[in-house]
Order: sequence, then structure tokens, then C-alpha cells
Amino acid sequence: MAEASKERTLQKTSTWSVAVVCVVLLAISIFIEQIIHLLGKWLKNRRKPALFEALEVVKNELMLLGFISLLLTVFQEHIAGICISEKIAFTWLPCSEEELSKISPEGRRLLDFSAGPISRRSLATKGYDKCTEEEGKVAFVTAYGIHQLHVFIFVLAIFHVLYGITTLALGTFKMRKWKVWENETKTTEYQFYNDPERFRFARDTSFGRRHLSFWSRSPISLWIVCFFRQFLGSITKVDYMVLRHGFIMAHLAPENAPSFDFQNYISRSLEEDFKVVVGISPTIWFTAVLFLLSNTHGWYSYLWLPFISLIIILMVGTKLQVIITKMGLRIQERGDVVKGTPLVQPGDELFWFGRPRFILFLIHFVLFQVLSFISLLSSIMAIQGAELLPLQA
Repeated sequence: MAEASKERTLQKTSTWSVAVVCVVLLAISIFIEQIIHLLGKWLKNRRKPALFEALEVVKNELMLLGFISLLLTVFQEHIAGICISEKIAFTWLPCSEEELSKISPEGRRLLDFSAGPISRRSLATKGYDKCTEEEGKVAFVTAYGIHQLHVFIFVLAIFHVLYGITTLALGTFKMRKWKVWENETKTTEYQFYNDPERFRFARDTSFGRRHLSFWSRSPISLWIVCFFRQFLGSITKVDYMVLRHGFIMAHLAPENAPSFDFQNYISRSLEEDFKVVVGISPTIWFTAVLFLLSNTHGWYSYLWLPFISLIIILMVGTKLQVIITKMGLRIQERGDVVKGTPLVQPGDELFWFGRPRFILFLIHFVLFQVLSFISLLSSIMAIQGAELLPLQA
């Protein structure tokens, strides 16, 4: 009976079955490779070097995930052959004994290591645990557990590509609105209203009325107001115009200001930062491992872990609003009267730890944590669906 429960090997499988599987996998792989090649060629023709480099980063990350999957396949037997005691194996489980008792008899037969050697060996795709031949021993990770990890890696790769495309698409869509503002700076009305020889009180400018108020004088009220402002819009027209003017005055000659396209510069900066977002640093990988480790019964990570990402992203949004307001306070500190458009002076000291890219890292961290969470849920649903199909049949 134990022998009958094992799956057929390639020696007992039809060669045409193996050939069909190989042809299908090769066709899919070549199709995806050609799509990536054509996309890279299109980006080169459109003179998008930053996006082309981002595409290379995505290819490297997919290659890394594929290499991890390959290592799991090569060392599957060795990993499944490592035997540990049941006492150690039944610690830090994702489900409690009470939850496991609610599983169907078929599912319990696959999970219960104490149900006898015959039932423990059933269904080779669900993992033949040879360690059960020893009393009180189970596999470090069963073959079926490694198979489930393969599914998670595959789903993670798919969602990694999808969330990268979505991030770039949302950023591009957001900046289309800024293009209208950029075109407005070329009009005569804008040039007249922002006459460089015109003197005004800083608090009477549009930027001053938005940021220089009683609430901006106290750090507590400043953070409270900025917290709620992030839900009303990331960048307003007033903030865009002032930040544009400050950038031009800091990096360009005044005579080049009318012809400079600040929105196009921001678009190129988005493409440069996109390379960082789609890449996965060792630190991010380490946090992903901690995410899997925290999925333990009794830790209730499903309750508090999502809130960590939510709190981080809310703090980042609030901090960016605080930075803009503090740049406005700097204008008032230099004098109550301004000439022309208010001149903001950004600095690294306005950011946490004096590192502007730390905010980009936090955004990347949150995105990858959400990606890992969605991939884990999708993998569980896919695995459970695959297990229910034969039972329903």
C-alpha cells in the first residue's frame, strides 16, 4: 500500500507526456523573453534609459527568484531528508491544534504526523516523509512544503512585476495634472502675476496663506494639520509653483527659467527612482523573511503587522507635508516681505536623519510588505484550491 501511494517517476512516464510539458514550458518562456526584449528595444527607441535600467533590474530580480526556485528543486531531497524531533517541529506553527482539528479527514491525514506510517506516506505530491520511519521524527521541511514554497515564489514574481507596472502607471497618471500647471507658467498672466520686481508680504502670498498660519508655529498642531492634509492631495498647484521656482533659482540661471520644463524633470526623476522601487535590496529580503517568521499562531501578526505598514506610510505622507510647510517658515524667517515668487530652499536637514532617500526606502519597504502579504494570501488560496479539486472529483 505504501508503494502504491508513491507517484510514478520519469522512468514510468510516457516520453510524449514529458515532451509535451517541455514544449509548453519552453513556448511560454520564449514568449515572455521576447516580450521583455521588445519592451527593452521600445524603451531604447523612446530614449528612456532610466526605464530600460529598471527593466534590467526587474529581469535580475526574476532571475534571482528563479535561482532560488532552482536551488529548492535541486536540494529538495536533501532538505526533506533532514530529520528533527516532533517536539521541535510542532513549535511556531501558523495554525493552532484547535484549528487543525477542523480540517477535513483527507487534509488531516496529510498534516497529522502521528497518524501512522501508511497515512503519512500517502500522496507523493503531498510529500513522502521518510523521516517518519524513525519514531518521533519528522522532516525539517517536507517535499510538499517545498512545493508550496515554489508556489509562493512564483506568485511573488508575478505580483512583483504587476506592482512595478502599477506604481509607474499611477505616478505617470498623477503627473499628467502637473503638465497643465507647467503649461500655465508659459502664459502672460502667470508672468504678470509673478513679476520678479513685485514686493509682497510673505503671509499674503498664496503659498503663505496655505502654510504660514497659527497652526504652523507649534510642532504639535503642525503635525496634526499635515496629517490630515495628506488625504486632500499630495501636491497642490500652489506648492508645485513654489517648488518649481525654488528649484530653478537654485540650479538654473534666471534667463533659462521660462523655457525650463519642471514637470518633465520630475518625470525623469520618477523613472530614476523607479529603479530603486522595483529592486529588492538585501535589507528588504531580510524583512520579508521576518514577515514569514511572524506568521506564527499566537503572535496575531495578521492584526498588527498590516498596521505597521499603514503607520509608516501615513508618517511618510505627513512628513512630506511638514517639509513643505517648514520651507515656508524659512521664507518668513528671512523676512516678512518677499520679492516676486516666494523662494523656498529645501535641505537634507528637513528629512529624517538628514537622508532624503530614507523616505524612498520606507515607501519601498511598505510596498514590498504589501506585495508579500498579497502573494502569501494568493499562494494559500491557489494551494487550497488545488487540494480541493481532487476531493470534489
